Amino acid sequence: MSDIRIRDAAQLLGVSDDTVRRWIDAGSLSAHKDGSGRLVVDGEQLAALAVEHARTPRARLGSASSARNRFPGLVTRVVTDTVMAQVEMQCGPFTVVSLMSSESVRELGLRPGSVAVASVKATTVVVETDADSGGAA
Repeated sequence: MSDIRIRDAAQLLGVSDDTVRRWIDAGSLSAHKDGSGRLVVDGEQLAALAVEHARTPRARLGSASSARNRFPGLVTRVVTDTVMAQVEMQCGPFTVVSLMSSESVRELGLRPGSVAVASVKATTVVVETDADSGGAA
């Protein structure tokens, strides 16, 4: 079981520390004290909450955007066979799915609730900007 500090949980979900504490107070998320006396939440339960609360960010059509290629998040699901594995992560409002070797999953210790960073390298990257910004097409 992976324990995640309140501050880190909030950062991973893109909310404030107070929001995480309100979820704990409301019973949506359980917490306990770790060996150092800090309040922590269970990583697997946090991953489930992340999936439940994931939402597409509101963006204006044609708004300026370019996603970065590193997405910190929580592992929400791991499916393995003898050779390959599928790892799903909730990275803020985004779900990232990776196919990798089962050996890599074991070596990295990936399981629901694990904190990880998805690094994405794509052959095609779409960059959008406001049509009125004066940029050439």
